[in-house]
Amino acid sequence: MSIHQSSNIKRITTHTLHEMKGRGEKISMLTAYDYSMAGIVDAGGVDIILVGDSASNVMAGHETTLPITLDQMIYHATSVVRAVSRAFVVVDIPFGSYQGNSSEALRSAIRIMKESGAHAVKVEGGAEISESVMRILSAGVPVMGHLGLTPQSIYKFGTYTVRAKEDEEAEKLLEDAKILQECGCFALVLEKIPAKLAKMVAETVSIPVIGIGAGPDVDGQVLVVHDMLGITQEFKPRFLRQYADLRSQMLKAVEEYIDDVKSRDFPNEKESY
Repeated sequence: MSIHQSSNIKRITTHTLHEMKGRGEKISMLTAYDYSMAGIVDAGGVDIILVGDSASNVMAGHETTLPITLDQMIYHATSVVRAVSRAFVVVDIPFGSYQGNSSEALRSAIRIMKESGAHAVKVEGGAEISESVMRILSAGVPVMGHLGLTPQSIYKFGTYTVRAKEDEEAEKLLEDAKILQECGCFALVLEKIPAKLAKMVAETVSIPVIGIGAGPDVDGQVLVVHDMLGITQEFKPRFLRQYADLRSQMLKAVEEYIDDVKSRDFPNEKESY
């Protein structure tokens, strides 16, 4: 049987993802924020599309993920869902829309699901947001957790360096992973933590664990699509493998178009009515 068994599935669900972990099939996950890109990523056969709050960085040019609003996330998610026929679509609940208030967390999650048609939401944090996670789950909304480097907490950390290198933080992360599983999360993202710790988490919990900068021994991997395709080139962390250099190709195409317009080569007779 092909290692790409999931490529034959018409629609990925939380059940599909659990089955993939069970049989040792790695889960592929990429971000998308608009209709055109989501259509390409879905057609390529990715298992999960994350409508990430990283849209704040790559789509809007903000320094952090903090400024993006719930309305903006719903706009991006709606655009993505329209393009997708197979992948499981997860949407980040943005900063300030779930922390510290489980009622607001539930309202935010319900708005995302009702208005965008997405399949699940993602939240950052462990024990401190467990009440919000359980409140969202009580409404039947699937929740993906996110531990390790949590970009919404960047001002608390003060740096984007690797998390959980010290024993105390590593123990808390492992405990948080167990708590999120007990709350009912269907999967976890681990960002920028030591590979050994990520392996331990993946072996300890029964839910799928998706890594970004968390080594090879987790259940799947996620990258920001603009980074992976080389559209954004100023961000080159150690964990990023760049699969294309689209920025250079796009730049070349734009320059050729400008040259053809200036030299009156475009449009030619065949391109005119």
